[in-house]
Amino acid sequence: MDLFEYQGKQMLRALGVATPDGGYADTADEARGVAERLANLAVAVKAQVQVGGRGKAGGIKVAADPDEAYRHAESILGMDIKGHIVERIWLEPAAEIDKEFYASFTIDRSAKCYLGMVSSKGGVDIEEVAATDPDAIAKVRIDPLVGLRDYHLRRLVFDGGIPAVDRKGVMAVLRPLYKAFVALDAELVEVNPLIVDVDGNVIALDAKVTLDDNAEYRIEGWEELSQSSISDPQEAMAAERGLNYIKLDGEVGIIGNGAGLVMSTLDVVAQAGGRAANFLDVGGGAKAKLIADSLEVIASDPNVRSILINIFGGITRGEEVAQGIVDALDAVDISQPIVVRLDGTNAAEGRKILENNPRANLESSPTMLDAASRAVALAGNE
Repeated sequence: MDLFEYQGKQMLRALGVATPDGGYADTADEARGVAERLANLAVAVKAQVQVGGRGKAGGIKVAADPDEAYRHAESILGMDIKGHIVERIWLEPAAEIDKEFYASFTIDRSAKCYLGMVSSKGGVDIEEVAATDPDAIAKVRIDPLVGLRDYHLRRLVFDGGIPAVDRKGVMAVLRPLYKAFVALDAELVEVNPLIVDVDGNVIALDAKVTLDDNAEYRIEGWEELSQSSISDPQEAMAAERGLNYIKLDGEVGIIGNGAGLVMSTLDVVAQAGGRAANFLDVGGGAKAKLIADSLEVIASDPNVRSILINIFGGITRGEEVAQGIVDALDAVDISQPIVVRLDGTNAAEGRKILENNPRANLESSPTMLDAASRAVALAGNE
């Protein structure tokens, strides 16, 4: 589960990480109140969306006083940032930044250990740094049974290029940051930027926290977090139905069974000249209800102009998939054209069900490439 910045900061602050004081607001009036509570300091008004580039989109503004905070809140709330509607803002004292670093702890699954990363090149996408200057990122693997030790910290700040004058302060933040990573059962705790202000204080100015869904029973307040952490309507709908769904930026909706097949389907759609609107894996043994739920979620996305269903039956049976498609079209008004490719277990029976229940927006294709090409064409990308 991905948390919003304000949720991550509140959790990190409670576990000893130096973060700015602040407060969230859902209305401009609330924003004025938060700004007044912050002793009338200049405040940063920050859109709470789970997507990058909010600053460039106008989602972060500095206000000199509570009245200006009110005006900025009015302009930011309701803003569309890369398809994410801003429903909440976070206000905190505007920082006087001297230097910007990067720090994170995550899981290295291939090495079966934790991974700490630090770079003196903070404030930009770490992917960009990794591509253009990979040596600027220090990486240290940490045995979970050993935990974070001083030699790990020294390696991170030295190899990460942290200036000597700032190393002690950065290490003082890395210790509680690692503690929070472990205590929260997090998959990722990332701070970008980790700043040094003009007074020499090291502060986590941002926070990206991803919690492990398997640790739900161990995290206090999980239900409240989960209800507020998903801002995208399709992702919220998918979560309610227990679907393995990830929203993307394209126009061809994808349903498949098995992560490998879905990933291949995304590649074939790209090869055909289109862009996938989502990743949705119904898994093995998908029943009619699950297929119907999946179609309803994808069809609700206004960016989706066609839907591609790619099923290779093993445990999953073709007639169950076909019945789910028919049930969905009976229950929900789906206007987008749907292309179905069925193969494997009981595929012939499934195709027969589709033939016996014709719909103007439903058709079958014999191969994955044919189906992808047709879905891309129907989406208007041919």
